[in-house]
Amino acid sequence: MKKLFIIFLLVILMIATIAVWSFSYKTSHEEAYVPIANLTETLIIPSEEGVFERSKFALEYSKMPTDIKHQRSLNTYYDNRAFYGAPPSIPHEVEERNMGANSCLKCHENGGFVDKLNAYSPITPHPEKENCRQCHVPQKTKDLFVSTHWSRSKGPSIGNKALMTSPPVIPHQIQLRENCLSCHAGPSAPKEIRTSHPDRINCRQCHVINEKLIKDIGVFTRK
Repeated sequence: MKKLFIIFLLVILMIATIAVWSFSYKTSHEEAYVPIANLTETLIIPSEEGVFERSKFALEYSKMPTDIKHQRSLNTYYDNRAFYGAPPSIPHEVEERNMGANSCLKCHENGGFVDKLNAYSPITPHPEKENCRQCHVPQKTKDLFVSTHWSRSKGPSIGNKALMTSPPVIPHQIQLRENCLSCHAGPSAPKEIRTSHPDRINCRQCHVINEKLIKDIGVFTRK
């Protein structure tokens, strides 16, 4: 009886070992990249909530043809700001009574080509904030400014990477800019910073925040 019990126990252990090995082997061959179409549940990191909210458009972004004639450049992107890091100004005429959700979001929530301005409207990364004029001001004014010694800061250069083959770092804070795809995907995105893989969704998996300029130190030698 004791021998039968030992044999039975060994058989159970052998079956369990085979089952665990088979599961492990199958898991190791699964694709690390899960297409958005097959994504059933998304674990949201609070500071990245906007990225996942707009991820439903990721596949559409990846299929959009490039409109070379109406591309925005990074210089245009920076010129529309008082300084690097400032919210963009409003480069067109606006009616004060039609601001916020009543007017701005009609063009800037999902973008699109505007015939009147002959350009694609940039997509806001925070459509839930409807009081647009709290941060964004008209660019043109008839008033005169008092001259000062203030100098405008420059934006970071393209290709700020830790290593030659590393993904570029995020050279700015993500507060109010959590939605990466609103600035880095679609026809309104500046051509220099337009992502080639909007369907990968989880940007922070590879790109990390680093506001400091990474400089080449040459060959590292230990002292």
